[in-house]
Amino acid sequence: LESVGCSSSDRFRVMTLEEVKDKCRFQDVVFCAPPSGFDDYGAAVTSAATDLWSGPSEGGTGSFVFTSSGGVYGGVDGETVNETSETSDPESNPRTERLLKAERGTLQNGGCVLRLAGLYTLDRGAHNYWLTSGKEQIQGREDGILNLLHYDDAAGACVAALKATTKTTSGKIFLVSDGMPVTRKLVCESALKAKKYRGMTVPSFGGTGPKGKLYDGSVTNEALQWKPRYPSYDAFMAS
Repeated sequence: LESVGCSSSDRFRVMTLEEVKDKCRFQDVVFCAPPSGFDDYGAAVTSAATDLWSGPSEGGTGSFVFTSSGGVYGGVDGETVNETSETSDPESNPRTERLLKAERGTLQNGGCVLRLAGLYTLDRGAHNYWLTSGKEQIQGREDGILNLLHYDDAAGACVAALKATTKTTSGKIFLVSDGMPVTRKLVCESALKAKKYRGMTVPSFGGTGPKGKLYDGSVTNEALQWKPRYPSYDAFMAS
């Protein structure tokens, strides 16, 4: 951890933004707070990039990493998307608008954006809600696609971005997933392999909503020299 302006005693102390602002700048910064709780999310992310980060270094390492969401992608339902695919119209979705504004602030200041797939752990994620809600039917088509990523692998991708050269990351967008999309029904069936959910009933799914998109993060994996610890959601649940 490299910092400018902080004392050595500050390096391992939890500090608020107000305590750090105008006092410290860091070589490595990750902004992973969700939009909720911010009056102006884009401004908060941009402020972190300009006030907390020491900035991109010539030929060195260290980066400002903003964790966004793959949910910003637009395009045709059922298609494969990658780092360069078009995003949806921000005016049609306030959440997308907030994320894209934050992305622009990150990229304009030399940071990088990690668009993450749906995050999960054993206890957190769509599977937990669907299996424990007590509902016999869940809204949405059972063959709807989910792109997933374990929380630990999301953290690993952030570390990989921080360790990569500035040339690799500065001003770049990356798409991070485990590369193994699953359907809603399979999400529930795979979860039954874990002791916590064993014996539970898979709910039925109803509805004719969108099927979803397939994430292709192969370019990201190569650029960041990263691969997920858990190669698939099913593999994690079976472990």
